[in-house]
Amino acid sequence: MKAMILAAGKGTRVRPITYTIPKPMIPIMQKPVMEFLLELLRQHGFTQIMANVSHLANEIEGYFRDGQRFGVELGYSFEGRITDGQLVGEAIGSAGGMRKIQDFSPFFDDTFIVLCGDALIDLDLTEAVRQHREKKSIATVVMKQVPLKQVPSYGVVVTDDTGRIKSFQEKPTVEEALSTDINTGIYIFEPEIFNYIPSGQEFDIGGDLFPKLVAANAPFYGIRMDFEWVDIGKVPDYWQAIQDVLTGQVKGVNVPGNEVRPGVFAGLNVKANWDKIEIEGPVYVGGMTHIEDGAKIVGPSMIGPNCLISSGTIIDKSVIFEYSRIGQGVRLVDKLVFGRYCVDKTGASIDVRAAALDWLITDTRQSIIAEPPIEHRAIAELLNQTIANSPS
Repeated sequence: MKAMILAAGKGTRVRPITYTIPKPMIPIMQKPVMEFLLELLRQHGFTQIMANVSHLANEIEGYFRDGQRFGVELGYSFEGRITDGQLVGEAIGSAGGMRKIQDFSPFFDDTFIVLCGDALIDLDLTEAVRQHREKKSIATVVMKQVPLKQVPSYGVVVTDDTGRIKSFQEKPTVEEALSTDINTGIYIFEPEIFNYIPSGQEFDIGGDLFPKLVAANAPFYGIRMDFEWVDIGKVPDYWQAIQDVLTGQVKGVNVPGNEVRPGVFAGLNVKANWDKIEIEGPVYVGGMTHIEDGAKIVGPSMIGPNCLISSGTIIDKSVIFEYSRIGQGVRLVDKLVFGRYCVDKTGASIDVRAAALDWLITDTRQSIIAEPPIEHRAIAELLNQTIANSPS
């Protein structure tokens, strides 16, 4: 059976992470989210998979290659061009990406499934396809019911008593919402869907194709299913996803490493004197990370590999990406540290290099600034950071 993973988006709502990592490669416990999707597809017999790629396409293709080590056949449809020796992404919309593959050679010759590459899901795809075929649908949206108060965060699907889709609402208010069924970005199509998708132009599944199907009164249905769906479409979603994984709320995603203390998991060759570190799980610490004596870590927190957590530092419910050096006395609460950026759980970010704070948070592969200038210390104090002198 055949499937497609939508992997061409720039991931603007997950910036700054997606400046250097494409959204399908964002790690959940050191494993790209797209890898989880490939495993799910394989489990349900979808072993021939296409992915449309654009933004940072080399990162995706270089990791997954032909899919062989994941038990699937995987191909790529690049959307963009080369300018001055650099790949420039030019995504053509989710439906446009489907059409480009089909125009190249008719790949989609039977019922196929399309997944967005930015969510962890635990869905019975076999049952979803069964219901799709039972309704003789040309297109099916897999829906999930959410509490009414959460509706303003999602696209809402409005159906009649038979499940036929009548309309959509994009992030309606609680008062305006006509349904509590949301679009999960999981779609099932028949090859006849290409009768509704034009060639050679940008065309979106949600914004263009679906309204066209409704207007044409096509056999277009929504099926409500009960399954786990962890969206990482925005920075706050990603921060929450890591919290949920660490607390065991996400099925099928285990915390890697060895349990060195109750609820504390460490990768290979972590350098830490656990008796001299104040640590409260659940916490994951990646391999080759050094945690100095006197640091405090409060879970749920994830610290990636090859990091340095300095003495006097407090990491509290935060996510620290690989190769991060956190300087002495820094206090991070509900934060995400990625490269040169420190991001809070709402998505607001500080560029620590531009703010002249890269002596506080920097890359472990860079040389250490022994003593920060006085004006830099003043900036840090304005940011309510607790600073201790670095050793000279």
